Amino acid sequence: MVIGVPKEIFPGERRVALVPAVLPSLAKAGLEVVVQAGAGVEAGYPDAEFEAKGAKILPDRAQVFSKADVILQVLCYGANDRNGADDLPLLRRGQALIGFLRPLGSKEIVSQLAATGVSTFSFELMPRITRAQNMDALSSMATISGYKAVLLAADRLPRVFPMLTTAAGTITPARVFVIGAGVAGLQAIATAHRLGAITSGYDVRPAAREQIQSLGGRVVELQLETAQAEDKRGYATAQDESFYQRQREQLGQVVAASDVVITTAVVPGRKPPLLITADAVRRMAPGSVVIDMAAERGGNCELTRSGEVSVESGVTLVGYFNLASTVPYHASQMYARNTVTFLQHLVKDGQIPLDRDDEILRETLVTRGGEIVQPRVREFFSLPALGKN
Repeated sequence: MVIGVPKEIFPGERRVALVPAVLPSLAKAGLEVVVQAGAGVEAGYPDAEFEAKGAKILPDRAQVFSKADVILQVLCYGANDRNGADDLPLLRRGQALIGFLRPLGSKEIVSQLAATGVSTFSFELMPRITRAQNMDALSSMATISGYKAVLLAADRLPRVFPMLTTAAGTITPARVFVIGAGVAGLQAIATAHRLGAITSGYDVRPAAREQIQSLGGRVVELQLETAQAEDKRGYATAQDESFYQRQREQLGQVVAASDVVITTAVVPGRKPPLLITADAVRRMAPGSVVIDMAAERGGNCELTRSGEVSVESGVTLVGYFNLASTVPYHASQMYARNTVTFLQHLVKDGQIPLDRDDEILRETLVTRGGEIVQPRVREFFSLPALGKN
């Protein structure tokens, strides 16, 4: 079986799906690797390092797709809605495609992928079970993003994070408030705490309380009913508008008293909930910073501009997304380890057997044989259930 790694084409994307260090483990499994020339350069992995570990470098993208039985990407078509469609003519029936697909984003895009006959596997759908933890690329990239969000905030804030006692007097610590204590939010809490800020966190899921506290954060409590706030996969569930209205009102007081607010709240397949109103932003002190990590899909803050930095009433709003790509060396390293573990789980004797009793395969397989086969995706797009055969 041949594994192909093309260069990422999403504008500004610097990661690469495999790094040289993981190639020997693939070779031991009998897998050959071909890499598009220059695929790893922006992440800090030149072609010579791939060749030294046994990969074959191919000069152009079409050759990689033609040669490979399995294509590994970071942002496949779906997650890459800018120019990802350029890869559709290169895919062929029976080929496998593994990466981020955003399977609940667009019925049209998922249908286009299905029509190629390719078998697609989506990291967004990796089940949160113990044996899949080391395949969970979504959590790996969220970890990098949460870390980088704090660094962006520290750079923009006209204050230092820690308390400093100097001959010139004592400097009080910055107050950082993180909304959403998933993987990204927890990493943001941990990073802000390490930098010396007074750090607080809030999550609609009751189970997050202990996690926030374990990382040095103070738990912000709101007077809301949250018993149905988490699904069986461990993700936050969408609430009704009256819930969000009460939530915004109560969060506004904490936001106004914070120097930095980092929001991470997303619900798969839906527009992110609006958590910070324009009024709350205008009540923040001049020089404060809001980092909206949900900016790509609409944002948690009413004033966020996707992909941009803006200033409103003296408050800086950062709407950057794809933050993991700004730390490409280690993001690629983590992603590659997740991907290799996933491949080792999937590939048996040079084939990918479709064992429907395997929860990891069953949950991550989105399209096969011209059909959308993932039950959750079919239900989300109101498609009839497939037969069991």
